[in-house]
Amino acid sequence: MPKRERSQTPQQKKALSLARDGRNVYGESNRSRRAVRLRKRLVNRANRRAGAVLLAPARDPEQAEVVEIRLVTRRSKTWRKVPDVSLAEFLARRKTGTRWDLRQR
Repeated sequence: MPKRERSQTPQQKKALSLARDGRNVYGESNRSRRAVRLRKRLVNRANRRAGAVLLAPARDPEQAEVVEIRLVTRRSKTWRKVPDVSLAEFLARRKTGTRWDLRQR
């Protein structure tokens, strides 16, 4: 039978919660989690479309090589979410009233 781990005190649970939970500080609404999935889909869709558009006219092997080189050297679109901050940091900043500088993240 496996050993039971000791249960945590409420103070330990609170400290763990403050470290683990995150808050969105970018200024978006709480529904922005839907937007994250949407942005990722749009970027991936645009990259697939660009590849398909480049490859479509390549009929002979010589032209296909040129298109392949263009496709490999083409810089793909990217999108990155501004990372969340821990709940402890969020509450500390809110208590002091300091503003977020998102360029440093």
